[in-house]
Amino acid sequence: MRQPIDHESLHRTAKYFMDSGRAASHEAAMHLLEQFGLTICIGAEIAHSAHHQVALLTLVNTARRTLLGGIEVAGLPDCASLTRLAPDRSLIEAVRELGGVPVSTIRAGWPAALIGDAAAIVSAAPCWRLTWEGWRGGVTPARGCHRLAETDAIALSPALAAAACAAEAFSYHAGDHPMAGRRAAGLSLWRPDRDWLVVDPDEPALAYLPSRLWLIGLGNLGQAFAWLLASLPYDDPAQVQLVLHDFDRIARSNDSTSLLSFTADIGRRKSRTVADWLEARRFDTFLEERRFGSWTRRADDEPGAALCGVDNALARAALDEAGFDLVVEAGLGAGPQAFRSISMHTFPASRSAAEIWSRQVSSAADNYEDQPAYRALKEAGMDPCGLAQLASRTVGVPFVGLIAGCLVISELLRRLNGGVALEFISGSVAALADFESGARQATAYTAGHVPAKDPTA
Repeated sequence: MRQPIDHESLHRTAKYFMDSGRAASHEAAMHLLEQFGLTICIGAEIAHSAHHQVALLTLVNTARRTLLGGIEVAGLPDCASLTRLAPDRSLIEAVRELGGVPVSTIRAGWPAALIGDAAAIVSAAPCWRLTWEGWRGGVTPARGCHRLAETDAIALSPALAAAACAAEAFSYHAGDHPMAGRRAAGLSLWRPDRDWLVVDPDEPALAYLPSRLWLIGLGNLGQAFAWLLASLPYDDPAQVQLVLHDFDRIARSNDSTSLLSFTADIGRRKSRTVADWLEARRFDTFLEERRFGSWTRRADDEPGAALCGVDNALARAALDEAGFDLVVEAGLGAGPQAFRSISMHTFPASRSAAEIWSRQVSSAADNYEDQPAYRALKEAGMDPCGLAQLASRTVGVPFVGLIAGCLVISELLRRLNGGVALEFISGSVAALADFESGARQATAYTAGHVPAKDPTA
């Protein structure tokens, strides 16, 4: 029997089915998620390719939080982990730690994802191939022939492919997009307005990486930022200074949305959990454990570039008042119709942060208390305060936060490596090909950088 539900233990993807009226109770919504599963089939490249391992570990970590029927991994060899995402362990140990289950046989009827040269599965269920090249990543139907080179790429590209795969797998199971499993879905992080499946001769190899950053908010988005930063080819992460800014503690619900949150961490400060994870990978961290707002001021010797991932309009309205040279912030949509939506803004910009978010400070959130799942909780004795808290929580899925994280980190990489500076990006994970963006003239990146590790060294 499940524990009584409240706003801190609510599974944030189950809320999608509760708010849309498709599930008559939290238990019914969880039962739906427990029918969702994925088989990942691995090619031989996994033993010697860090990028293939980034794709695998990111897909396992992202998908297991939403597809509660299980993530099974077939063809996994006994080899070392080659990526900083899982240092000093075997790849099998890393997969198990993240919630994947190594298997020797493929479960009939489950959708599948292919990484590397794994053969396509003959099944009525979808089979996706994760593929990437340069600054581009995504998934294609495995029965098609379109596949990118999967050799020279930035580390964000295989992570982006994993997030796109998790998004398509969820849509297929949820039955809320007729093309899920039958279409290519991906994105170019170099030029989001271009076709991600077309070779782009303008994409450069990474020469420089950011070295001094302030991370504001360490939930879904902030933990995605940390995961992606750890995937980048830093020669010496100890040269990278990260200020981790969050006042909150990890709740049970965070395990359903945030890549570095596990049930063993419940009750710990998010800043300390993320710091422990980053420091185990040799990054240099500093903690700021109070709310961000108009009172926050950056000192001259602190990182000048900030990455923001908070859902508080009052805090976001103060982003360009704290003294940062550059702010890159992302926000996610809410509710059953918009939870796949992403917006990204950078500052300085043509509009101030207050102009963008001041109208949202006092706006009321949508109320779903009339849906059957909430009426059932009321009839079961939940008090009005608890019901209101529960209904006010947003739908959340980790793959949307991870794709938003790819857009945010790539903004820094683009500016550092001679690309276009964007003032905004907006779109939906349900239609990655339709993201809109606006470029702006930007000054040189002055917030600190280090050379990227030579991949041939």
